[in-house]
Amino acid sequence: MFTGAVDRQDSEKSSRVGEFKRPIIANIPRLNECLDVQKLSAVVGRSGQNFTYLSGVTYPGTLGRHLDITDSPRGVLIFWPRRGDPVIIANKIAEGLAVRDSWVRRVEVYDAYGESPYRRLAAVIRDAGMGQERIGIEMNYISAAHFAELKELLPNCQLTDCVAMMDRVRWIKTPREIELLKRGADLLDDAFFEVFPTIRPGTTERDAHAKLIDSCLRRGAGWAHGILNSSTNVIPYAGEGDTVFQPGDVVRTDYVAYLQSYPGHQSRNAVVGAPSSEQKREYNVVRDIYRMTIDRCRPGASAGDVYDFVVQEYNKQGWTYGTALVGHSVGPWWHQQEPILARGRTTLLEEGMVLALEPHKEYWHIQDMVVVRKDGPELISDKFPTDEPFVVN
Repeated sequence: MFTGAVDRQDSEKSSRVGEFKRPIIANIPRLNECLDVQKLSAVVGRSGQNFTYLSGVTYPGTLGRHLDITDSPRGVLIFWPRRGDPVIIANKIAEGLAVRDSWVRRVEVYDAYGESPYRRLAAVIRDAGMGQERIGIEMNYISAAHFAELKELLPNCQLTDCVAMMDRVRWIKTPREIELLKRGADLLDDAFFEVFPTIRPGTTERDAHAKLIDSCLRRGAGWAHGILNSSTNVIPYAGEGDTVFQPGDVVRTDYVAYLQSYPGHQSRNAVVGAPSSEQKREYNVVRDIYRMTIDRCRPGASAGDVYDFVVQEYNKQGWTYGTALVGHSVGPWWHQQEPILARGRTTLLEEGMVLALEPHKEYWHIQDMVVVRKDGPELISDKFPTDEPFVVN
């Protein structure tokens, strides 16, 4: 098992040497089990979520966007063998962070715009003696042209899709991952505590959103995104505009703040001025269904059954639940990961999953992160009380 411990003398064997800065937080024992079940000798991470998960490197800004573009001429990859040392394939611009931050010791640097990263990957695979092995590839993050290139460079290598396998690996969190998620959740709730009291009649959505993003970044988030809308805005996910909050308006939010690429992901409500009796009633109904939904997230429950439960509870209130999901797992780089709790999904919940649950109604949007435990769900985004909406006096 690759533990991440680095022997500085042994590391001289690598083409580039990175200092070991922190322990691996990814679930490597589970990865090894999955590789054995799938009879894979190695896996290649190309997407932001899998590269970040396996490397421990969080690329910001423009460097990060190259993880999202499948045909990028400056893509970065990670080759992770079942036995042996993993290797990062990066261009010169991306090399520095990989050397400084990754728990992977070896970084192979290719010439961006002059050399394909997949040609260098093929050389790494051949050098590892795996030119005829079965290797997992993210088929949803490699272009048809690059796949054809790899097949030509490695004609005897069996390249097979590993997307579903890597989803299964990532959805059981290690204690260190849960600790990071908890810290991200606390950071985001602190931002809500800071910004909600500043919303006044006359404040625009744009101004409040800017304050929330600023608060997240000042508190240490690498990046943050989300929505903040007034209940009078009939298109809540169209971005923040010049809609002005008025007394009685509900503030709806849905934010993600990434700490070392792991998301704090919550949704909180506020009311500008004293909430009406009808607003209190609606919020209480949504809150109660939301809390019952959390309680159903136990090992063995299916994702689809949790969704069906929400639909039934909303029907009892004479309401129709029209949202496509009621929650999802979370993970590095991109907050919304498998399993998705939606209609017809058969994935069974397992102990150690972390789920962001959000069975919401229109602008009443409560969302928290919980760990699936055998004795009942554990709330980790517990800093902001949701017994009632936050009142802006």
